[in-house]
Amino acid sequence: MPQAELVVVANRLPVDRIDGLDGAEGWRRSPGGLVTALEPVMRGANGAWVGWPGQADLELEPFDFEGTHLVPVPLSEDEVQLYYEGFSNDTIWPLYHDVIAVPRYRRVWWDAYVRVNRRFAEAAAAAAAEGGTVWVQDYQLQLVPKMLREARPDLTIGYFHHIPFPAYGLYSQLPWRRQVLEGLLGADVIGFQRVADAGNFARAVRRQLRYETKASGIRVPLPDGGSRVALAKAFPISIDTASYVELAQRPDVKARAAEIRESLGNPDKILLGVDRLDYTKGIRHRLKAYGELLEDGRLSVEHVTLVQVASPSRERVQAYMQLRDEIEQMVSRINGDRDTMGHSAIRYLHQGYPREEMVALFLAADVMLVTALRDGMNLVAKEYVATRNDNRGVLILSEFAGAADELGSALRVNPHDIDALKDTIVRAVEMPAAEQGRRMRALRRKVIEHDVAAWSRDFLDALADARRAKENEE
Repeated sequence: MPQAELVVVANRLPVDRIDGLDGAEGWRRSPGGLVTALEPVMRGANGAWVGWPGQADLELEPFDFEGTHLVPVPLSEDEVQLYYEGFSNDTIWPLYHDVIAVPRYRRVWWDAYVRVNRRFAEAAAAAAAEGGTVWVQDYQLQLVPKMLREARPDLTIGYFHHIPFPAYGLYSQLPWRRQVLEGLLGADVIGFQRVADAGNFARAVRRQLRYETKASGIRVPLPDGGSRVALAKAFPISIDTASYVELAQRPDVKARAAEIRESLGNPDKILLGVDRLDYTKGIRHRLKAYGELLEDGRLSVEHVTLVQVASPSRERVQAYMQLRDEIEQMVSRINGDRDTMGHSAIRYLHQGYPREEMVALFLAADVMLVTALRDGMNLVAKEYVATRNDNRGVLILSEFAGAADELGSALRVNPHDIDALKDTIVRAVEMPAAEQGRRMRALRRKVIEHDVAAWSRDFLDALADARRAKENEE
């Protein structure tokens, strides 16, 4: 008999497989805000988590890990290529990020996406208790809500979309646009990062399906001739702020921040970029602006260094291989032209780092550069703010990142406007301590008040309201 009152369905399980020293295999909790946010909720609600274990052709029985029941969904090597690398990351990802790269529409990818979404839906249906709640996460699983509703109409279903939802003119390119909208509307609550994303979704529903939309409600017809209302609105995600505040106060982390500054030659100012190596992040625009500032003589390598962390991402996808080559060429050219024996223009790091090292980098950095061309939220902006207990540092934030809606005291930029980006970098480098303090205090207030626990509470409250409304109708 299924037991879980709350089931989370995500592309990945919240654990990573590790090989022990004695050759035995084990599991450790994955880093990441979603896992941190939901862990206490899952424990309290006798919860289950449905997801892929991260390795192709791995068949595992469900197992318990630190108070959560984990239900692995197997994927073959072919399905990883077609459903994940293909449809999810070469069709949906570029399309939903304003076609910064050209999306490819392949029927064989779509077929795999439907097949894998059905497998996730079946696993969730089997894991959920009678009258339970299922919360589906993100763009890899947009068909799951409808499939679940058809299999288990007793469930209350939520879906959260972590990436942007595009304007109708772009979305309408998708050959399977109706199926995706119908899939999402299987949920009782559909959450987005920004008010604009929820608006884009409602417009697509009106244009494609002709359903009535009013405020945040969408009236979805039922097979019996009746209708129900699905809620589609913004629930901006956040971070586990307390853990960042705590790390930033640790003496070893502070000492490491001082060590980083020293290893860079103690420049007057350190600029920092921290991104997945992805074409949506605006890394090329940032490097271009910085390179021109050095060329113009408005900044000098003796006084300013840029540290760019670009963690590896989707390395088997052609667009990402090409992006890496372009960025590394730009870094090499700028360093070749500008480096001195004692100072480097750009310290480029193509690797991921543990959280402690990232917090030390945040503490060492005087200016944080978030120049995304399109981003659902961008949690790095919030992480930087959370660590700055000293109320120092400047956040430069793209207006095309979801975080810009909340972090109004950042210096906002249009990363496509290279001249304005250059001026903003110089302004940040020269900003007086009093102005830094005023802006950072306002930013920190926002990030501390609205952390990831508040985000999950808001969403689950909306689902509880939907459940009560359903019970009243019955």
